[in-house]
Amino acid sequence: MIRIEGLRKNFGKTTVLDALDLSLNAGDRTALIGANGAGKTTLIRCLLGEYTYQGTVLVNGAAPRSQRTAVLRDISFVPQLPPPLKMPVDVLLHYAANICAAPENDMRRVGTRLGLDFDEIGNRPFSKLSGGQKQKILIAIAMGRPVKTLIMDEPTANLDPRARQVFFDIMGEQLDRTMIISSHRLEEVTGMVNRVVELDHGKVVLDDKVEDVADPAARLRCHLGLKKADPAFARTMGEWGLDTDAQGIDWRGEIAGPDRLRFLGTLTRYAGILRRIHIDDARNAEGK
Repeated sequence: MIRIEGLRKNFGKTTVLDALDLSLNAGDRTALIGANGAGKTTLIRCLLGEYTYQGTVLVNGAAPRSQRTAVLRDISFVPQLPPPLKMPVDVLLHYAANICAAPENDMRRVGTRLGLDFDEIGNRPFSKLSGGQKQKILIAIAMGRPVKTLIMDEPTANLDPRARQVFFDIMGEQLDRTMIISSHRLEEVTGMVNRVVELDHGKVVLDDKVEDVADPAARLRCHLGLKKADPAFARTMGEWGLDTDAQGIDWRGEIAGPDRLRFLGTLTRYAGILRRIHIDDARNAEGK
């Protein structure tokens, strides 16, 4: 559980968090949204004990500044920007597992599910990996730990569609955790959360519960028909994991439920050649 009362954070004469009140309970999967400068990152850093502040902040009953070790023991964090670590991947995983007192094999298992080949990248410096590989490792370290609270800042930003689908699967296995998912765009996280908190100028301006029907592991079955084959469309749909017939006209496959809005946004780029779009819940389709 997270309890915040009268949280205030100033940088010089600028007030970034302004007497903010917020409580999150176990099982709350909260989308933390707001424009740049709204206070999202500052709030997260206060929860992680990185900043001094005025007011009360308790994470699972402990104060992040005075009891930081206890707080971080029960929090996993996925940052938006990867740290500039030069240590090899194998060393990083071993270090993370030791310092968190968590099973290294669980972290590796999550990374493998996301598509990482540790035989290939194990000896490579973390800083030399691609953006997607770095993000997968950070997610593997965070989601491979048995903690009560998971905080993620734009967690899927650098993931390809197939890795995003696995990420949603793993989230679906951990719905008992308290989660904070920070994003600039609500549509990016709407399929994963049961609560939306919006910040503006350091204050909570929206705090809504949403019907908890979110199923991060849900699948949507897609059937797309084209007026003519198109190489650019083929490359894009291949990235999404869809398959086609020999003519490149008929496309079929499944996408992750939380990715539906992103997928539809992708399709708008090809509106001129689309002849048919049919998307249905894969479980309903199996029952037909």
